[in-house]
Amino acid sequence: MDILKQLAEELSLRQEQVDHAVALLDDGKTVPFIARYRKEQTGSLDDQTLHTLSERLDYLRKLEARKEEIIAAIAAQEKLTPELSAAISDAKTLVEVEDLYRPYKQKRKTKASVARERGLLQLAELIMEQRFDCDPAKEAESYISEEKELPDTESVLTGAADIISEIVSDDAELRKRLRNVLSLRGFLTVKATDPDEDSVYRNYYDHRELAEKAAEHRILAINRGEKEGFLKVSVVMPDGLGEQIVTKLYVKNQSAAGQFTEAAALEAYKKSLLPAVQREVRAALTDRASEQAIKVFASNLRQLLLQPPMRGAVTLGLDPGFRTGCKIAVVDPTGKVLDTGVVHITANSPGAVAGGKQKLREMLRKHHVTAIAIGNGTASRESEQIVAEILHEFPDIKAAYMVVSEAGASVYSASKLAAEEFPDYDVALRSAVSIARRLQDPLAELVKIEPKAMGVGEYQHDMPPARLNDSLTGVVEDCVNAVGVDLNTASGSLLSYVSGIHSGIAHNIVAYREENGAFTSRKGLLKVPKLGAKAYELCAGFLRVRDAKNPLDNTGVHPESYAAAEALLRACGYTLKDIGGDLSELVQKVTAKGIPALSKELGIGEPTLRDIVKELQKPGRDPRDELPKPLMRSGDVMTMEDLTPGMELIGTVRNIIDFGAFVDIGVHEDGLVHVSQLSAKFIKHPLDAVKVGQIVRVRVISADPKRKRIALTMKGVPQDNLGT
Repeated sequence: MDILKQLAEELSLRQEQVDHAVALLDDGKTVPFIARYRKEQTGSLDDQTLHTLSERLDYLRKLEARKEEIIAAIAAQEKLTPELSAAISDAKTLVEVEDLYRPYKQKRKTKASVARERGLLQLAELIMEQRFDCDPAKEAESYISEEKELPDTESVLTGAADIISEIVSDDAELRKRLRNVLSLRGFLTVKATDPDEDSVYRNYYDHRELAEKAAEHRILAINRGEKEGFLKVSVVMPDGLGEQIVTKLYVKNQSAAGQFTEAAALEAYKKSLLPAVQREVRAALTDRASEQAIKVFASNLRQLLLQPPMRGAVTLGLDPGFRTGCKIAVVDPTGKVLDTGVVHITANSPGAVAGGKQKLREMLRKHHVTAIAIGNGTASRESEQIVAEILHEFPDIKAAYMVVSEAGASVYSASKLAAEEFPDYDVALRSAVSIARRLQDPLAELVKIEPKAMGVGEYQHDMPPARLNDSLTGVVEDCVNAVGVDLNTASGSLLSYVSGIHSGIAHNIVAYREENGAFTSRKGLLKVPKLGAKAYELCAGFLRVRDAKNPLDNTGVHPESYAAAEALLRACGYTLKDIGGDLSELVQKVTAKGIPALSKELGIGEPTLRDIVKELQKPGRDPRDELPKPLMRSGDVMTMEDLTPGMELIGTVRNIIDFGAFVDIGVHEDGLVHVSQLSAKFIKHPLDAVKVGQIVRVRVISADPKRKRIALTMKGVPQDNLGT
């Protein structure tokens, strides 16, 4: 198999794109580095395509390695034929390869292997020829042997049947056909373990659908119901179809030998083949569903991490609670903690509530707080009500609030990292700080939390852990590197996601910074222990040094392109000192000279030239600043009881799943916009219409306070001037 050629065909890429991308990956270059600084070689492949290519490359290489192992193992048995070797080489999946190897695999002792040892293979082969003059019972007489523990005709025929059954069971082509038929025409059938027991899986108590058509979210829900003991699940072959396939392949006629062969073959189908392919098809369905869930999770996570920061705001984080009160923390615009405390604004005692409100007002005024982040956990609604009352009753407090997801905040608060960052604060106060910071800069704060704890996916605990972790870690790395990192303020957690920097080097950078003061240039990184030339090449372009002597150190221009950037400035009548000033005519001058000609003159590719021009115009730019700001509130708080059909509201998309999107409309419970209600046009998946963090206008279809369900629609609702 030509792996690189296959990759190009599967991903619909040019061969040279694949060849160069694989060469770069093999050379140890990271996906963010290749996507950003090697566009000429790859034809500007983006990070997501490169991740897909890398994952598929790894699978195909493992497949080829396994093929070589199996061919060598069969050759060692002196049973390798040119046809078998070709079949193994042409196999497309590991399952097909293992099927071909199955007859030659060293098995534990089986009934068939015992029968072979007793010399019954020749009889089994004779019977399978199905000659009309072959009487199995008569032929068996010559194999009777007390010494071989074959005392009678019955024991001989039983042994022969065992051998035939194993031959049928080990048939790779038959397995493949049955697997394909079951995948395409089989039914996913679900029954209740106890029909009288109520559960969230009641919709699946008597469920049947074509396995091929089963939606991914239903597959995962059914799997969980089975795991929890509420459901019994199977993939069922259409009546008689499997038996028909087996007999057509192995039964030549209805002679005595033919009937004997048919009985043995069907026994193999019933006891071995069918259960095996059922397990394989179930596993394939789960893999398909898991991949889709991981894809949606990764997309939601990307959108969550790239939500715009709330810059320049003194922010109060409020972690709601009843019994122990609400923990609050005020942080300055850089995230430094200014004050902390506890307010009992959700207590049953009017006196405690009044005292809590007074303390909260004083803290808001004292620190000139302009943004309030309220965690969406227990007591969130009651806390939001008090905050809204304060802002309404005291207009001199110029602040607005937002209910933010506190998913993962408790995980972070109890972590070793949080203990090192805030050794003097208890867990709850750390959580309040985290809630405030995730409004200020979602990316910088959320990288401290395990990705799967961020609450933007479904069934994450049912996913293959390694596959989920690899995918989500890749998303975090892509986001961190797309935004860029301030070398002098970034935490070790944030630095560890930068291209070429692992946690050990990140720790060394922070330690070096604390011991020697702020970095004054990117080159200073080379003084950090264990950060060598290769790591520097991979990370330098993603790190920013504000107020550096060379202003290019505060841009996304890679040090390898500094000479080209300076030459570009000179060619357009500028100098390094002009960076950060008025370069409004730069694009016009570059256009006038012509991208191809200027690229050739500077000795760099056209994509790199365009990137340099973009970076010179906006040094230290953050792509998140171009997105709409978070939706802040300051008015009265609504409840579900206030909602009426037809009411139009503005909300924020909090989570996206296969069948719709959940939108926060300020009533504590998120409303569901079903996929059929997201657009007047047909859309295949909710991700085609909305993104996590997107501000949308919705209309209420219905609200059921008792069941805590809100149905919303975006059909026919103008989305003008809301952005994405």
